Amino acid sequence: MLFLYTIVLFIHVLAAVMGLGAAFGFPILARTAKTAAQARFTLQLLKNLEILPKAGSITLLLTGLIMGIMEPDLFTEVWFIASIAIYLITQIFVIGMLPRNMKAQAAILENHTGEELPPQYKAVSKQSAKIEGVTHLFAFLLIFLMVFQPF
Repeated sequence: MLFLYTIVLFIHVLAAVMGLGAAFGFPILARTAKTAAQARFTLQLLKNLEILPKAGSITLLLTGLIMGIMEPDLFTEVWFIASIAIYLITQIFVIGMLPRNMKAQAAILENHTGEELPPQYKAVSKQSAKIEGVTHLFAFLLIFLMVFQPF
């Protein structure tokens, strides 16, 4: 049973690297767009890459729950329950808000002529940056809880 648990834990960590690594890179990539053409390309690239955080996120949830089933005492640990709660709250931002902002940015660019980034695009980008900052804070908190298991 210990070997199987270790395999599930390995997959869990691999999913975190795959999902969080891409998610942390998205804002850096998005900020590089300085023209409308670059922004269009960047949005399409991000759309193509979004499979990584999606797959990683789903795998994280499943492997986390599997580890809880394999070790039911985890469901009595505050850090474990808090991690699941924070994860679910984070998903509201990641699944609900950020894709909606990306669609808004794409729509703004679709109706835009010229190469200068429109002010509306910049405003949505700033809003997305704030949301991404919150999700990154939650990600750091999740990693802290899982590594240190403070309570």
